Amino acid sequence: MAGFTLELNDDQKQVRDWLHGFAADVIRPAASEWDEREETPWPVIQEAAKVGIYSLDFYAQQFFDPTGLGIPMAMEELFWGDAGIALSIVGTGLAAVGVLANGTEEQIGTWIPQMYGDVDDVKVAAFCSSEPDAGSDVASMRTRAVYDQAKDEWVLNGTKTWATNGGIANVHVVVAVVDAELGSKGHASFIVPPNTPGLSQGQKFKKHGIRASHTAEVVLEDVRVPGHCLLGGKEKLDQRLARARERASSGGERVKNAAMATFEASRPAVGAMAVGTARAAYEVALDYAKTRTQFGRPIIDNQGIAFQLADMRTQIDAARLLVWRASWMATTGKPFTSAEGSMSKLYASETAKKVTAQAVQILGGNGFTREYPVERMHRDAAIYTIFEGTSEIQRLVIARTLSGMPIR
Repeated sequence: MAGFTLELNDDQKQVRDWLHGFAADVIRPAASEWDEREETPWPVIQEAAKVGIYSLDFYAQQFFDPTGLGIPMAMEELFWGDAGIALSIVGTGLAAVGVLANGTEEQIGTWIPQMYGDVDDVKVAAFCSSEPDAGSDVASMRTRAVYDQAKDEWVLNGTKTWATNGGIANVHVVVAVVDAELGSKGHASFIVPPNTPGLSQGQKFKKHGIRASHTAEVVLEDVRVPGHCLLGGKEKLDQRLARARERASSGGERVKNAAMATFEASRPAVGAMAVGTARAAYEVALDYAKTRTQFGRPIIDNQGIAFQLADMRTQIDAARLLVWRASWMATTGKPFTSAEGSMSKLYASETAKKVTAQAVQILGGNGFTREYPVERMHRDAAIYTIFEGTSEIQRLVIARTLSGMPIR
């Protein structure tokens, strides 16, 4: 078991510097253009594929880093470059995590490579959980999956929303209700293969931030998928549902559902994304404060500015430490007894929102224009307190974990 350390090893430093170089040389120069276009930056994704960043092998190497720091380190550097483009590069990873968390070895080997494609034919994938009336309230999910035993097929009907890469993905991972009486415990995840009839893109959202990342509704109308597309397999599902029914009747322990398993695995990574955006805005503000003169001296000479920057840096470092702790715990099998994963996502998200706002303030009127990147960073940072569990939901998870009470 790897011991906890705050020092990256030589291999990790090499990967960090490589990612930072890609973020500085490829992502940042393209950030403003794709933010304005509000389109998926396919050329940048392809460049990431060419150098090996957008690939199953790269994410597998970071995922299996024995210290747990591979993924958060990668997320921080890429999102330091630009949040919208970085999310287009890493968005497929959420679907991949869904398969890793719930799938069999055969399903993992079959479907994850198809999510990425290859250098000459880049693909993306989508994880579809949220619905118009069921975001954080996963128990209200309405998308249904009904088993057709005669054909060994599952029939999916419903509408998903806020799906990164929804509708343009090669592979969609869809969470659906298989037993409505069990609430959130009656959910399962399904692979929808490429070109499956009945799946279509609904509304594409025009967003406040992360505009280079494609976000849309996914409509499922009598979508039929083979039985082997049920993640984990039917035997495992039947056993899990039977246990859930037994516990429900006896008032026993709660069972995690498919969507929550994916979100729990990814929350520290989202925290790392937020750290990257916050750090980027802080660095712009720091450089600006050193060079911008008012009343005959750099504005950083003023206590009001210097103290803001001191707080910004302190909060960023604290957020990174929470993310690293949660990532290390998850990798080394230590349980989140105090909801450490949610803590890391909550604090990092709120830090990104606050730090980017302070950066805009430090730049004054310039910070409010698109000539400087902090305006875009501030818009992008808003998403971290919303997606994959709002800050309010994170607080609820933490409070319930600490108290053991069903706080509402």
